[in-house]
Amino acid sequence: MNVVFDLGGVLIDWRPADLLKEHFPQRAVDDASAHALSRAFFHHQDWLDFDGGLREAEDVAARTAQRLQLPAAAVRDFIVPLGEYLQPLPVTVDTLAGLAELRDEGAPLKLCYLSNMPLPYARALERRLPGLFARFDGGVFSGDVKRIKPNTEIYELLAWRQGLVPGDTLFIDDSVPNVESAMALGWQALHCTSPAALAARLPRMVTQALRL
Repeated sequence: MNVVFDLGGVLIDWRPADLLKEHFPQRAVDDASAHALSRAFFHHQDWLDFDGGLREAEDVAARTAQRLQLPAAAVRDFIVPLGEYLQPLPVTVDTLAGLAELRDEGAPLKLCYLSNMPLPYARALERRLPGLFARFDGGVFSGDVKRIKPNTEIYELLAWRQGLVPGDTLFIDDSVPNVESAMALGWQALHCTSPAALAARLPRMVTQALRL
């Protein structure tokens, strides 16, 4: 069995509306305005290009500030160092550790990640969280391969690199379109709406699938 994890929202704390409330309180004054700003900030093609390794952080910061009429220095100070501040989610990281123990004890289990992640953030996470990445057998960051989810090419690339059989692969992501792309390729998939709920459910699913 193969389990493929998204990172942001699954293993890494990623609550963009809350981040924007903290850094731009004059624009993200309540939940509604914070979510609207989050969509404008992180769902625009500029950010998708950043995810896909096609734009540099400084360029994205300048373009975003101009487009959203936000202070340029504040946007730069938010975007450029963000990878240094992203934190793991202990509840799901512990679940990953438990699955890694099963694998290391001989269970036929492969653990991978598939993440939309800008290059500077990916490198920062690898440097800051070596223990997390040591749990994986492999993975793909979008910034490294210039493909982003939900484009199926990035799923197929991971499958090719890691020898993943679609029907034996469970994919976990906090984005419905990303989950749907995995299912279109014949992967099993879970939509993660709560890290705590995922941590409660996933070990049972894996042990049942492995008949342990």
